[in-house]
Amino acid sequence: MRRFANWHIWLGWLVGVPILMWTVTGLVMVAKPIEEVRGNHLKLETTNEGFSGNPAPIPFKLDGSPQATEMRSYMQNGRLITTVTRPDGSIDRFDGASGQPLDDIDEQEARRIVRQGIVGGDKVASATKFDANDVPFDFRRPMPVWQVALEGGTHVYVGTETGRIEAVRTRWWRLFDVMWGLHIMDLETREDTHHPILILFAVLAVIGSLLGCILMFRRRKARVSTQAKVAA
Repeated sequence: MRRFANWHIWLGWLVGVPILMWTVTGLVMVAKPIEEVRGNHLKLETTNEGFSGNPAPIPFKLDGSPQATEMRSYMQNGRLITTVTRPDGSIDRFDGASGQPLDDIDEQEARRIVRQGIVGGDKVASATKFDANDVPFDFRRPMPVWQVALEGGTHVYVGTETGRIEAVRTRWWRLFDVMWGLHIMDLETREDTHHPILILFAVLAVIGSLLGCILMFRRRKARVSTQAKVAA
């Protein structure tokens, strides 16, 4: 038991900081509902009304054709839009009524989309365009986007090819992201939940906890024995 106690003390010094970090980061991550962290409460409902008639044919097929991997249609500002995803990940937009190709959206269009789709979207601080290979870290998706920064610190990402709001990153989301990186001990990518450092400290924490449980029952037994001797 004395050896267990020594091991428990040394393990406590070794894993005490990670355990405290896991607890604090976990507390921060559950402090707000995940829907609010993701900015869902800022998204406005958009209507699908405004288009009548049959969609125009699009010059792409999905039945085994290498030209496209996905085709989607949606309403935007009373206009039917069809997007086609190519095998290389690029996206083409078409007018659903005429079938004519559409250009990538510009800054003015990105601002309009945010203004109509996000609470407080009219209070824009800046708008910056990013290529697919140079997106901000809080977006982390390989697609060209407009970053529309609002005055409150929220970043709204609008796809330049899709013309849709692809992500909403509030200040709380960015704090949540840092806490998640600390929680899994991966601040570089914040995606690797299976690496040797994390596994090692988790195993040591489990061993330390088991030793603590064993010592707790041992000390309780010793205390009961001492009380019995005193009573005798």
